[in-house]
Amino acid sequence: MSTWRKAQQLAAEQGIDALLITPGADLRYLTGYVALPLERLTCLVLPAHGEPTLVVPALERHAAEASGVEMDIATWGETDDPFALVASLVGDATVVGLDDHMWASRVFALGEAIPTADQVLAGSLVQQLRIRKDAVEVEALRQAGLAIDRVHLRVHEWLRPGRTEREVGADIARAIIDEGHETVDFVIVGSGPNGASPHHELSDRVIEAGDPVVVDIGGTMPSGYCSDSTRNYLAGGTPDPLYLEAYAVLEEAQRVQLEHARPGVTAESIDAVGRRIIADAGFGDLFMHRTGHGIGQETHEEPYIVEGNDLVLEEGMAFSIEPGIYHDGRFGARIEDIVVCTADGLEVLNNTPRGLVSL
Repeated sequence: MSTWRKAQQLAAEQGIDALLITPGADLRYLTGYVALPLERLTCLVLPAHGEPTLVVPALERHAAEASGVEMDIATWGETDDPFALVASLVGDATVVGLDDHMWASRVFALGEAIPTADQVLAGSLVQQLRIRKDAVEVEALRQAGLAIDRVHLRVHEWLRPGRTEREVGADIARAIIDEGHETVDFVIVGSGPNGASPHHELSDRVIEAGDPVVVDIGGTMPSGYCSDSTRNYLAGGTPDPLYLEAYAVLEEAQRVQLEHARPGVTAESIDAVGRRIIADAGFGDLFMHRTGHGIGQETHEEPYIVEGNDLVLEEGMAFSIEPGIYHDGRFGARIEDIVVCTADGLEVLNNTPRGLVSL
């Protein structure tokens, strides 16, 4: 069964008369069309009963057809009202579900065009489908993991004292493409004290001998599925003894989390088992973020591996396990792997060395 038919069934079950999905990961998931989020409206109209229609600007019809969309395509011209076109396709719907990332201007325009319909968020509905990857999706994530692993295995070519984070990052970005990704989504090269900022990207700081360096990288493959992996490097010299102590704790925490994660356990329990190890070693206040996030056609999606999320994991759920320790002004470290729940266990999709790599 196609993904859009599954979404259609869920909409009917939840009392939603039609789903309205604009460009983004949900649209790509449901149609296969990678539409650019431009000023001209593109919108999937998916009724709970009946056939879907993809509304696109006339000048983008060929792009939509070339993507292999298997549904009716309705076009609108430069002087047409695309929201009126959507309203005509929705008909007498009284509840319409909007994708979570729809632009506010379009939410208001659709509200004016379909004044008799209540608007509800449909993101959680689509996530019910996206959160469980099928065999084809798992293979796509597996290939993404292999591709980003190949980049990490080449970091020694570029990371050395005397170069800036930005210079190293530019080389890594080129390699992400060379190793099979379609786009570069992010490159973090956090050297020395910059590693203590989990979302540090690149700066003009010159890497020094003895610096620990956090390298967190990811991209999107031609399949539409994402990679994300973090490894830690030592740029020569002698590291801070406290860093080595913290890193050993971090390795143990992630090892235990990988052993614990499997179908039948809760998302929050994975966070808890690793956080307890880090806290018992005296670094609890330095682990400032959740343990992980789901991954698929977006780098961050459900399920989130965090305290308070009592979701029971199931086969096909894919997510990161990435505990970290961050000593402000001194150093940071994070070890990240993408994993997927199998029928009775866990497959780890990143398999480069997790220990500190001395260059």
